[in-house]
Amino acid sequence: MLLFGRQTQRTCQTAHRRAFLQAGASSVLGLSLAGLLRANDGGRNPGSAKSVVLLWLWGGPSQLDTFDPKPHAPLEFRGPFATIPTRLTGVRFCELFPKLAGLSDKFAVLRTLSTKSNDHGVAGTIGLTGSAAGGVGLDGKPLAGAPQPAVGAVVAKAAAGRAAELPPFLVVGGKLHQGKKAIVGEGGGKLGAMYDPFRLEYDPVAGTKVPALQLPTELTPERLSDRAALRTALDQAERALDVAPLDDYRRRAFDMLTSAASRVAFDLSREDDKTVRRYGKTRFGQSCLLARRLVEAGTPFVQVNWSDHVEAEEDSGDGGWDHHYRNFQIMQDRHAAWLDQTVSAFLTDLDERGLLKSTLVIAIGEFGRTPKINDKAGREHHPGCYSALVAGGGVKGGRVVGTSDKHADKPADTPLSPADLCATVFHSVGLTSEQITGMGLTPSGRVIEELF
Repeated sequence: MLLFGRQTQRTCQTAHRRAFLQAGASSVLGLSLAGLLRANDGGRNPGSAKSVVLLWLWGGPSQLDTFDPKPHAPLEFRGPFATIPTRLTGVRFCELFPKLAGLSDKFAVLRTLSTKSNDHGVAGTIGLTGSAAGGVGLDGKPLAGAPQPAVGAVVAKAAAGRAAELPPFLVVGGKLHQGKKAIVGEGGGKLGAMYDPFRLEYDPVAGTKVPALQLPTELTPERLSDRAALRTALDQAERALDVAPLDDYRRRAFDMLTSAASRVAFDLSREDDKTVRRYGKTRFGQSCLLARRLVEAGTPFVQVNWSDHVEAEEDSGDGGWDHHYRNFQIMQDRHAAWLDQTVSAFLTDLDERGLLKSTLVIAIGEFGRTPKINDKAGREHHPGCYSALVAGGGVKGGRVVGTSDKHADKPADTPLSPADLCATVFHSVGLTSEQITGMGLTPSGRVIEELF
């Protein structure tokens, strides 16, 4: 595994056949980047957003315990947390989010999202693509239709003509799973594997990792600028493995990954300690800091996965939001504090650097949680109503779109869907329905005009 930054690297000791083929011919590196270099669909209409950052809160946060509390509901619905005022008259958040309450003039809250499945896998597919087509639930049975491209893949295709040293669609985090089964919808779908995201991972101990790229041990991060050594190593690996020489596009893909711009963008050691602490020294915190660096480098679409699995650590997961048990304990001890600190730091940092107006930021999960608390101090899956935060990219802050009913069970007005949010992303980056149709896709959803 190749690590960038001040941390050490751990690679295979020799360039064995499997490692080289993973680096040279995987769908992430061999197809995505090389294919992106081949693709050029021309320019796109200028939109307010030059970049999009999707903060994917995998597992489904509770709307009542975040940004749509119901302080007058019975205890078995509202839960144990109090509410606090925000900068918006009459709008209150859960008391666990004081930093975001103080920044509520910088973003909008969507309170009436709903989706069509209570299965993580299918709802995740809908949330990432705007469509359930091809989605696979926990039962393993695929739904009808070909999988649609992730919204990030569509933005990447639209940006294919833009000169850049970094891939246009980056995911910070591992592949999304439920029950150790990968979900459908993170990739290029019918646009093809060339629009799959390039994936980075941040590990609090190891640093920034590039899972798809394995190079000989002697090529340390410091020596990646030694292009002669890199090409020599690749040429030797090709001859030793009897692999057909890499084509020019794949060589350019390697060049992209090992460019000065890539090394700078991936290297969190360049950040001062105050900024690092401001984001929080958690995986999500430092992943968002990495996302800010990628935005600065001009990346059109960055997705940050809160976790790989939906489950909490106590349930053999890696810290997801699927809180069927101990919801309030986990929220108070970890999740709320981490989300409040990191998202507020991210928005403030972007704003201070003059990047928020040109960066659309969305924080959302695949669905919400049931208003009624279960007998395990948790909440079950609830697709009928959930919330999201949206900021930057032309969005007017300091507003709430939609009102849920008295228990946040369903929308009382202004029902919204993941397809609407996808359409809003495309609108924000300047993609027209004609351009989307030209990609062989069918536009769906409505632009959420109330945000602009």
